[in-house]
Amino acid sequence: MQVTDQSLTPNLLKSDILRHLTFTLGKDADTASIYDWRMSLSYAMRDRIMEPWFASTRRTWAEDRKRVYYLSMEFLIGRLLEDATVNLGLHEMAAKTLADLGQDFRAIIGNEPDAALGNGGLGRLAACFMESMATLGCPAYGYGIRYEHGLFVQRFEGGQQVEAPEDWLGQTNPWEFTRPEAAYTIPFKGHIEHSGGKDVWVPGESVIASAFDTPVIGWQGKWANTLRLWGAKPTGMFDLARFNRGDYAAAAESETLARTLSRVLYPDDTTYAGKELRLKQEFFLTSAALQDILRRYLARHSDLKALHKHVAIQMNDTHPAIAGPELIRLLHDEHGMEFTEALETARACLGYTNHTLLPEALERWATFTFGNVLPRHMQIVERIDHWHKDEHHSRPHYIGIVKHHEVRMGELAFVMAHKVNGVSALHSDLVKTNLFPELNKLHPGRIINQTNGVTPRRWLKMCNPPLAGLITDTIGDGWEADLDRLKELEPHVKKAGFLKAFDAAKRKNKVALSNWIGTECGVKVNPDALFDVQIKRIHEYKRQLLNILETIARWDAIRQNPGGDWVPRVKIFGGKSAPGYAVAKEIIHLINDVAEVINNDPETGDLLKVVYPANYNVSMAERLVPATDLSEQISTAGKEASGTGNMKFMINGAPTIGTLDGANVEILQEVGAENFFLFGLTAEEAMKRRQDPDHSRHAIEASPVLPDVLQMIAEGRFSPGQTDRYHDLVHRVWHHDYFLVAADFDAYLAAQAATDAAYADRKRWVKMAALNTARSGFFSSDRTIRGYMKDIWSVESAL
Repeated sequence: MQVTDQSLTPNLLKSDILRHLTFTLGKDADTASIYDWRMSLSYAMRDRIMEPWFASTRRTWAEDRKRVYYLSMEFLIGRLLEDATVNLGLHEMAAKTLADLGQDFRAIIGNEPDAALGNGGLGRLAACFMESMATLGCPAYGYGIRYEHGLFVQRFEGGQQVEAPEDWLGQTNPWEFTRPEAAYTIPFKGHIEHSGGKDVWVPGESVIASAFDTPVIGWQGKWANTLRLWGAKPTGMFDLARFNRGDYAAAAESETLARTLSRVLYPDDTTYAGKELRLKQEFFLTSAALQDILRRYLARHSDLKALHKHVAIQMNDTHPAIAGPELIRLLHDEHGMEFTEALETARACLGYTNHTLLPEALERWATFTFGNVLPRHMQIVERIDHWHKDEHHSRPHYIGIVKHHEVRMGELAFVMAHKVNGVSALHSDLVKTNLFPELNKLHPGRIINQTNGVTPRRWLKMCNPPLAGLITDTIGDGWEADLDRLKELEPHVKKAGFLKAFDAAKRKNKVALSNWIGTECGVKVNPDALFDVQIKRIHEYKRQLLNILETIARWDAIRQNPGGDWVPRVKIFGGKSAPGYAVAKEIIHLINDVAEVINNDPETGDLLKVVYPANYNVSMAERLVPATDLSEQISTAGKEASGTGNMKFMINGAPTIGTLDGANVEILQEVGAENFFLFGLTAEEAMKRRQDPDHSRHAIEASPVLPDVLQMIAEGRFSPGQTDRYHDLVHRVWHHDYFLVAADFDAYLAAQAATDAAYADRKRWVKMAALNTARSGFFSSDRTIRGYMKDIWSVESAL
C-alpha cells in the first residue's frame, strides 16, 4: 500500500521521533527507556493524525453534515499505536526507522497498556464500528466513560480467579486530549418541586463530566472521528471547614462521589450500593453526551424540532437507554418544548441495538432505586409509559415500561427508538418473536437486522501479517477496505502451491504462540497439534463447561487407549467472569484444576494439553486468533445474539465447531456445511427440551460417556485436596441444566471426533481453513456500518 502521507520520509520520521524524545519526553537517546521510545513514536504518529482529524471536523461543520453519536458503556479499543501505523500506511516505515535507531519495534508496541474499557464483544464491536465509521467517512462521535481502572486484571490463585485493579492510566496516555471547555453538570437524587405550573428537579448531588478526546483514524488516513470519554470531577473543592475540624472523610465526599463514578467498569451490583453506582454511571455517560450533542447542535441551529435531521443517536444495548427520558427532560424542562413534541423529537433521533436475549442482561431497575437516583426521570418514564398505552389501546395489560415495581430498560429503549436492530439474522428474528413480540405487533417494521462485523484492518491486516501478506501477494492491494474481494482467493484454493503457503502462514503463527505459551504459562505445546480455542467472557450460556467436560472425556479415552491414532490437541481457554458470578468462577476453577492434572500426566503427554492464560484482553486475542485451528462457538442455541469472535476466527482461517446460534447461522451459510462442524439442538428444539423437567437426567443416563466424566469430577479426581469441591457444579448439570450442556454433550463429542478426522487429512483441513478466509467478506464491519448509515441513521459518506 502507498504511504498515506507522501511527504513523510524515513529520515523525517526519524527526526520526528528524536524531536519528541528530546522536547516532549525530555530524554536523550542514549538513556531513553522503552517507554520513552514508545511515547515518542506515539506522538510522531499522532502528529500525522491531526491534519485529517481537523480536516474531517472542518468539513462536517462547513457542510452542515448529519452526525452519528454512538453511546456505549464499553469501548474495548485495545492498543492504539500499531493500529495507527497500519491505518496511516506507516507500519513498515515505523518498524524500519526504529530498527535504524537500535530499537525493537515489536517490543515497543508491546509496551503500550491495553485499555480495559470493555468486557468483551459489546465493547470490541463498538471499537470496530468507530474504526469503520472513520474508514467510510461517516461523521461520528463515540461517547463512553474514561474508566480510571476499567475492567479488572485477572490472575489465578490456586486455579481461582482473583480480581485486581487495572492501571492503564498509570502512565500518560499519548492519544487523548483534555477538553476542559466541554464540561457538564450531571445531577442525581434530590426531590421534585412544583413551581410556575411545572415540575422542577432540585438535585441532591452532582458531578462534573469532563471530556477527553481520542482521534479515531480510518484506513489510509482519509477521515478521522472522535471518541469522547467522560471523566467525573467534583462540582466543588473539598469542604475546608470540615477538614479543619478533623472530619476528613466527610470533607472529601464530593471528590469521592466523582472519582467513584468513573473509576471501574461494571462495579459489582450484587449490593444496593453497587446497583446505585451502576445506574449513576449510565446516567453520567448519557446525560453528558446528550448535553454535548445539544450544545453542538445549537451552535449552528435554533429549531430543536429539526434535531433528527442533523443528529442520529445510537444506544448500544440498554445501558444508555436512559437517553430517551433524559433527552425529553432536556428538551422539555430546559428548552421549553411541549412534552409530546419532545418525546417525538427524541424518538426520531434515537436508535436501539439489542445485544442479548438473556433476561438478566436486559436491565430492570427497581422503581425505588430508579426514583431515588433519578426522581425526575421516574416521572418522565411513567409519563412515556402512559403516553404509549394511550397511543396503543390494544397493548396487553402485562406489557409496559413500568411493571411490578420495576423500570424495564429494554421496553423503554424499544418505545423511545425509531429503529430497533438485532445483530444477526437469527437474533433479530428472536427479538421479534421471543423478546418483544407484543411491541413488534404494535410497531411493525421497527425491528430490523444489522449483522455484526469486525474491522479487517486490525483483525487481519495488523494481527496476522503472514496471512495478510499472502492475500496481497495473491489478489493484490485493496482488499483491506473491500473484504468481499477475498472471494478472489477461491480459484487459488484449488492450487497446491497456495494451500502450502496458507498452511505455512498458519504454522508460523502457531510457532509464535507456542513460544509465548511456554514463556507465559509454563506449558510446552506442540505447534503441529490442533489448536482448539475458546476465548470469550465466562458465562454458562457460552458453555465453557461443555468444552472442559469434553476435554476430560478425551483425556480419559486417551488413557484407556494410549496406542490409539490420536490427533494431538491443545485446548486453549481465555476469558473473565463477572466478579459476582459464582457459577462462572467455579467453571474457571474447574478448567484450571483439569489443566493441572492433564498437563502433568505422562500417559497423555503431548497428545493433550490445556492452557488458560490469565487476563484475556484485546492484545491476547491478537496473538491467539491468527494461530487458531478450530473456533469454539458452542453457546446454547437462542442465547448468543451474534458473536464477533466467530468472525475474527473465520477471517483468519479457522473452521468453526458450533451450534446454530447467533451469527454462526450466517457463517454456516457463507462457508458451506462441509467447512463447518455443526452440532446441537436448534433454538426451537432447546425451548421444547426445557419443557421436560428431567431433560438433563435423561440425557446423562443415555450418554455412554458423560456419567463417567461427571463421576470423575464428583469424586475429586481434579481436586484431590477437596474432593467435594465441585459437587454443586455436578448437581447443577444433573438437575438444573438450563443451558443444556448434558443434552448437547454427545453431539458435541461426535463433532469433535469429526474435527480430528478432518485435521488428520492435512489437504482437506487446509482447504477448509482457506475457504473460511475466502468466504468471510460478509463479516466486515464496513458492511455493517453501511447498513446502519442507510437503514437507521440516514447518513451519507463524506468521502
